[in-house]
Amino acid sequence: MDRLQIWANEWQMTFNVDKCKTMHFGYGNKDMEYLLDNKVLASVNCEKDLGVWITDDLKPVYHITEACKKTNRMLGLLKRTIVHKDPYILVTLYKSLVRSHLEYCVLRGHRII
Repeated sequence: MDRLQIWANEWQMTFNVDKCKTMHFGYGNKDMEYLLDNKVLASVNCEKDLGVWITDDLKPVYHITEACKKTNRMLGLLKRTIVHKDPYILVTLYKSLVRSHLEYCVLRGHRII
């Protein structure tokens, strides 16, 4: 971390330390504290990066759960707001608004529905 800070100073770049976090992978990994610019970095168990939830055990369960929650919220929104429930309109809205949340960054071979 010190070398990273020296490199950033040489290139006149700054890190937003409040946005920097550490995640410890593996069961035998010691939860050490890391310093950047003399500030302790926050340690997290899961983090969202580019729309994908990553956990410290690298299992996709949390990401899939969050995708299902988002999908259910979208289904509830459609149910509350669409008055004329024409099947063609509902299928079109489902394909464009709901299914896209289920398909984004979900691993092949895992069944959600």
